[in-house]
Amino acid sequence: MIVCHCMNISDHDIRAAVDWMRAADPETVITPGKVYHAMGKRADCGGCMPLFLATMRGCDTFEIPMQLRGLKRRAPATGQDIHEGRSQSHRVSERSLAV
Repeated sequence: MIVCHCMNISDHDIRAAVDWMRAADPETVITPGKVYHAMGKRADCGGCMPLFLATMRGCDTFEIPMQLRGLKRRAPATGQDIHEGRSQSHRVSERSLAV
């Protein structure tokens, strides 16, 4: 089945690329960009992206390696938001001026 008409990519091409990437490096995180790169192609209009992602997720070898699961940072139990490691007053306009 053709997934992307712009770049002439089939579901077989996507599955082959995912299988090849997993065989080459079992610990890699497979992304659409890496799959396009492995095929020597690029996303054009993006209309195929939902079907492209569904095809990737349907691959038997697509799963995230066990040692990489659960690495997403979770909010602390205090209920405070995580601010990417920045302090609350990261903007100049919010800082108090020291005199």
